[in-house]
Amino acid sequence: MPEAYIYDALRTPRGKGKRSGALYEVKPVDLLSAALDALRERTQLDPSGVDDTLIGCVTPTDDQGYNIAQAALLQSGWGQSAGSLQLNRYCASGLEAVNLAAMKIRSGWGQLVVAGGVESMSRVPMGSDGGALMYDPAFISGVPYLPQGVAADLIATLEGFSREIADTYAHQSQQRAKHAIDAGYFGRSVIPIYDQNGLLVLEQDEHPRPEATYEDLSALPAVFERAGQQGFDAMALQQYPSLEHIRHIHTAGNSSGIVDGAGLVLVGTYRQGHTLGLKPRAKVIAAANVSVDPTIMLTGPAPAARKALGQAGMEVADIDLWECNEAFAAVVLKFQREMGLSDSVVNVNGGAIALGHPLGATGAMLLGTLIDELERQDKQTGCVTLCVGGGMGVATIIERV
Repeated sequence: MPEAYIYDALRTPRGKGKRSGALYEVKPVDLLSAALDALRERTQLDPSGVDDTLIGCVTPTDDQGYNIAQAALLQSGWGQSAGSLQLNRYCASGLEAVNLAAMKIRSGWGQLVVAGGVESMSRVPMGSDGGALMYDPAFISGVPYLPQGVAADLIATLEGFSREIADTYAHQSQQRAKHAIDAGYFGRSVIPIYDQNGLLVLEQDEHPRPEATYEDLSALPAVFERAGQQGFDAMALQQYPSLEHIRHIHTAGNSSGIVDGAGLVLVGTYRQGHTLGLKPRAKVIAAANVSVDPTIMLTGPAPAARKALGQAGMEVADIDLWECNEAFAAVVLKFQREMGLSDSVVNVNGGAIALGHPLGATGAMLLGTLIDELERQDKQTGCVTLCVGGGMGVATIIERV
C-alpha cells in the first residue's frame, strides 16, 4: 500500500467575516483560485498531473454554490486537467478533504490530489443554505438538536468550566496568535491576496485582537443565553436531567471568530512526488471520524483522536503537538482534560478564537499550521482534530518526513 505524503500546504489570510472585512470584496471563487495559483507557482505543478481536487465548503449556495471547486479550477486554468469534488462535513470539511485525498493515494486510485476548503462567511453567512438542521422546528425538537453555542455551554456546565477559565483560555489564544504572527511563524503558509488591479487586499490574518485584555474579555456578554431561554435550555436539561440549569459562559470573545479564507494541501505518492521533483514534508499516518451525542454534539475531538491513535498503533504520549479547533473554549478544555494534555502541546500558536474559523477551510489550515510548527520545533508527530456540528468528530495524525 503506498504512503500518502504531504508536499505542500498553504492558505490565504483570514479576513473578518463581515461587510467591513478586508476580504468581503473578494469572491470565494477568487480566494480559492488565488490558492490554486499559489500552489502551482510554489511547486511548479502541472495541473495535468493532478488526479482530483477535493474542496470542503460548508455553505454551498449563492457565491459558493454549484460546485465552487470546479469553478475555481476553471478560473485558474486547471479545468481540462483535473476534476473536482465539493464536500461538506461541516467544520471538519477541509480536513476531511485531506483525509479523502490520502485514502485515494493509499488505495492506489490516485497519484496526486489537491485537497482543502474555502468559506466566505462575509458574503455567504452560515446557514444560508437552510435545511432541517437549521430551520425545521419539528426536526430540531424531535432529535433534539441544540444550537452549537448552547451545546458548548452545556459542555461547560457538565464539566464545571467557569466563565473565568474560558476567558483565560481565550486570552491565551490571543497572546499565542500575536506571538506567532510577530515571530513570522505563519510566513511560510500564508499567501497575500490582491484585487483584480493587482493591489494588495490582505497579507496577514485580520481577526486577532492582541490588544484585548482578560478584563476586556470578561466584560463581554454571554451570547447564547437568549437562545437557551427560547426553549433550548429546557431541551438540554431534558436530555441531561442531573443538571439544574445551564450556565451560559460563551461570548464573542471565547468562541471562534467568523472569517473568510481558503486553504490547500497537496497530497501524493512518493513516486509521483519524486518524478515531479517535490520534497515531501509529512505523511498521513491515520485518519478517523466518529459520531457522538447530537444534543451535546461538540464532544467528538477526543474519541476521534483516540480512534486515529488506535489505527496508527500509537499512544497519546507518541504525539508531539496537537491542534484542536477552538470552536468554543469549552471544546478544547474538555479535549485537553479527556486526553490528559498540557497547554504546552495544544494549539501552541493560538487558534480559531483569535484567528477565526472559516468553516470549510479550517481543517486544511490547521494541518498546514501543524506541519509548519513541527518543522520549526524539529518535532516528528502531530494530530489535528475538530468537533463537528450534528455530533461528529474528525482527526488526522501526521508524521514529518
